Amino acid sequence: MKNLNDNLAPGTMRMLDRRPTLQRRSFLRGGGLGAIGIAVIPAAGIAAAKDVAAQQSFRHLGAATGKTLLRMARDLYPHDKLAESFYVEAVAPYDAAAAKDKGVKTLLTEGVKDLDQRARQRYGVPYAEVKTEDERVALLKDIEATPFFRKVQGGLVTGLYNNKKLWPLFGYEGSSWQKGGYVNRGFDDIDWL
Repeated sequence: MKNLNDNLAPGTMRMLDRRPTLQRRSFLRGGGLGAIGIAVIPAAGIAAAKDVAAQQSFRHLGAATGKTLLRMARDLYPHDKLAESFYVEAVAPYDAAAAKDKGVKTLLTEGVKDLDQRARQRYGVPYAEVKTEDERVALLKDIEATPFFRKVQGGLVTGLYNNKKLWPLFGYEGSSWQKGGYVNRGFDDIDWL
């Protein structure tokens, strides 16, 4: 099958082939490789890697606060296919801000304490350990008018979606005005809708 994008001149629009390309044989091969991967990578190792990333990234706020902020980031902006490292990058600026400003540090640490306390009262565990997303979202709705929630939510928008490494994963090719704009260059080539 010929690729529609072969031999494109620089600056021309990318064309997507919308015909299904999955074949039974490749599906079965991929499923077998996935099963091997699940068997080889223990879940404890993945969880330990996440905890190490959180501990290394939150020197000023602490690992517990960082873990809660990471869980909160995933609940506010859920993208199941995004690696944890992208969320760590999005939340890391809070640690830097806490190092420079005691007011920010107090806002974040006290906000996390309040959120954890609410989670313990309702579910018996801290926020990051609440089992279901629906239960965590209910807790977040209870605090959405607080300065803590607004600070975290507002910072995560830019921290997550201004990350140029994520743009291709969302189907965004970046700025196009330098190349003549989107009207003549791929405004309708999103293949994930």
